[in-house]
Amino acid sequence: MSDVLPFRAMAYNNAWANHRLLTACLRLSQDEFTAKRTGFFPSLRATLNHILIIDHFYVDAMEGGALGPAAWADEEPCATVAALKEAQAAVDRRLLGVVEALDAAGLQRIVSVHRGASIQREQMDRLLLHLFQHQVHHRGQAHAMLSGTSVSPPQLDEFFAVGEAPLRAAEFAELGWTEKRVWGEAEG
Repeated sequence: MSDVLPFRAMAYNNAWANHRLLTACLRLSQDEFTAKRTGFFPSLRATLNHILIIDHFYVDAMEGGALGPAAWADEEPCATVAALKEAQAAVDRRLLGVVEALDAAGLQRIVSVHRGASIQREQMDRLLLHLFQHQVHHRGQAHAMLSGTSVSPPQLDEFFAVGEAPLRAAEFAELGWTEKRVWGEAEG
């Protein structure tokens, strides 16, 4: 297994989980999407927007940008699930681009994270692990919130589960992927 493969798989799994969760959320009414709920953030909209803006913050840094705290100037940039799904898919594609461009040396590269008054310097592999943990943490909160709505939450914790091959293939087709691409194998 290459040094990069686990990070690549996590980036794809992250994008897939976001796709599944936001596809389910598309079936919510706007009132359900914005309703006050128990969680770190007060609604599904707030929670899912938080994931998006923090993804923008860290992916920008990984790309060499200096967006910094401007990323959260608008705490809820997407008012609707449709807008959020589109914006999240775009930042997920950017993260995939970052990870697909990495090699072992790239995992050791130091990333400058602009935090306003200071610049944090973090190794790429550690920053990726932090970002994946953040995403899983808040996506889990959104998943729990969704269970209190009219929409059943989708399965998110089966990492490319063998038993879901037909569903996975259909979802991957929607995303423009194949399983071989996820695992870095030659298409053929």
